Amino acid sequence: MKVTFMGAAREVTGSMHMLDTGKDRILMDCGLFQGRRKESSIKNRQFSLDTSTITNMILSHAHIDHSGRIPMLTVNGFNGRVVTTRPTADALNYMLKDSGHIQESDAQYLNYKSLRSFLYQLEQKKIKEKITNKEKGKIRSMLKKSAHELDAGAIHNLQKKYDLEVVKPLYTEDQATQSLSSIDGYPFNHPVTIGDGITVKFYVAGHIMGSAFSVITIRQNNTTTRILYTGDVGRFDKPILKDPTLEFDEEDTDIDLLIMESTYGDREHEPVKDLETSFQTVLNGTFDKGGTVIIPSFAYGRTQEVIYMLHELYNKGAVPKKPIFVDSPLASNITKVFGDHPEVYDKETHETFLEKGMNPFYFDKITFTGSVEQSMNLMRDQSPHVVISASGMCEAGRILHHLRNKIHDPKNTILLVGYMAENTLGRRIQELGTAFTESGGKGDPPEVKILGKAYPLRARVEKIGGFSAHGDKHELMRIITESNLNIKKIAIVHGEESQSKAFANHLKQKGFDAFIPGPGESLEI
Repeated sequence: MKVTFMGAAREVTGSMHMLDTGKDRILMDCGLFQGRRKESSIKNRQFSLDTSTITNMILSHAHIDHSGRIPMLTVNGFNGRVVTTRPTADALNYMLKDSGHIQESDAQYLNYKSLRSFLYQLEQKKIKEKITNKEKGKIRSMLKKSAHELDAGAIHNLQKKYDLEVVKPLYTEDQATQSLSSIDGYPFNHPVTIGDGITVKFYVAGHIMGSAFSVITIRQNNTTTRILYTGDVGRFDKPILKDPTLEFDEEDTDIDLLIMESTYGDREHEPVKDLETSFQTVLNGTFDKGGTVIIPSFAYGRTQEVIYMLHELYNKGAVPKKPIFVDSPLASNITKVFGDHPEVYDKETHETFLEKGMNPFYFDKITFTGSVEQSMNLMRDQSPHVVISASGMCEAGRILHHLRNKIHDPKNTILLVGYMAENTLGRRIQELGTAFTESGGKGDPPEVKILGKAYPLRARVEKIGGFSAHGDKHELMRIITESNLNIKKIAIVHGEESQSKAFANHLKQKGFDAFIPGPGESLEI
C-alpha cells in the first residue's frame, strides 16, 4: 500500500493525502488552496483526481483549507462517504454553503470588473477622449441593481454580446449544498468502517471544535498497519476546548506512519496564560485614543475564542465595556453550532460559564450583524468599538470593507489573532505594520491595496500569537514524546518549507525517522 501527498506538502493550505491499499482509495482531507488569487485559482481548478475511484474520505476538521474542495468531489462523480466527527459535520452545513457563496460572489465581482473596464475603453474609443467620472457612473449603474448588488443578468448578457471571457466559480452554493448529503458525523473514540478491512477512529485534536486525530487501521493479509493523520494539532491549556489527546486506546498505539502538520514547527507561542493580559493592553490602549479594534478572524474557532475572552474581560471589569460586533453571518451560525456541542468544552468552561447558567458566547454587549446594510453602517461608525469579521487572513469577506474604512486612522488598531499565510493580505498588513512601527513611524506610511485601491496603513498593527489554534514546536513534540504512541516513521506536512525543515531536523536529532514529502510524492508502507 502507499500514501500520496497531494496537497499541503511543503506548503500550508490545500490539505489532501491519499491512502491506496490496492483495494480501496481513502482520501484524507480535500482542502482549498489559499493565497495569491491567480495562483490559488489555478491550483484549485487543477483537480487531477479520478473521483469515481475514491472509496471514502476522512475529514479532520471543517476549516476550508481542509474541507473546501468537497463539493468538487461530489460534482465530479464521487460516490463514497465523507466520514468525520459530529461537530464537524454540523459546522459544514454552514461552512461549505458559505464557501460556495463566496466562489460565486468572487467570480461575479471579477466578471463585473473586467466588463466595466471593457465598457470604459469602448466608450473612450467612441468619443475619442478620456471619459468623465459621470460617464463612468452611468456605466456602473448599468451593471448594478443597487449600490450593494450587482446585476448578474445584465453582466452575463453584455459579456455574451461582446464575446468576453467569463470567470466561472469553482462551485456554486447549490453544489455545496448538494455535497452535504455525502457527509456523515460520528462520535469520538468509535471505530468506523471505511473500506475492506479498514477502520478509522477519531481522537480529540484540540485545534477547533470537532477537530480530530484520525487513526486509520488496515487489516489485510494477516497483517495490521496503522496510520495516524493529525490534521491540525491544537494547543494545550487554551479556553473552551479539551486538550489534544495524549492517551490513545491501547490497540491504537503502534503507528507505522504519522502524518503530522508543522505550521509552527520552528516557533514558540506566547504562553496561553499571557493571552488575557496582552488582549487587555491592546483594548485599553485603543479605547483610550477613542479608536476601534478591528479583528480579522476565522469564523470557525478563532471568533468564538475571541468572544469568550472578551466576555471574561468584561465580567472582570478589566476593560471599558464598549460595543462588540461580530460582522460575519458565517461566524454567527458557527457560534450557534458551538452552543449545540457542550460535550467538547473543557472543565474550565463548564465551571466559568455553564455551571453558572451563562452562555460563553452571548452577553449584553455583543451584537451579531446580519444584513449588508447593518454592516455598512458599522463600517462608517467612528465611535470606539470592537469589530470581529471574516476572513481570518483578510482575503475576502466583510473584513476588507472594515479595513478600507479604518486602516488610514492612527487611533484604530488592527489586531491579528491568527496565522497569516504567505501572499495573503493579512501577511502584508502584518509585515508592513510591524516594519513601520519598528522604524518609529517615520516617513510616509506604507500602502496596502484593498479591492484594487491603495490605502495608507496608519492604524497600529498588533499581533497576539497566543491565540493561535495551531500548536507550536513544543506542543507538536508533546504529541510524539508525551503520548503513549510508538511511532515508526513521520511525514511532515502542512507547513511553509522553512517550518517543516526545522521541525523535521529537530525530530531527527531526537532519533525519529522523519521526512518532508514533496507535492505528489508517494510513500510505500
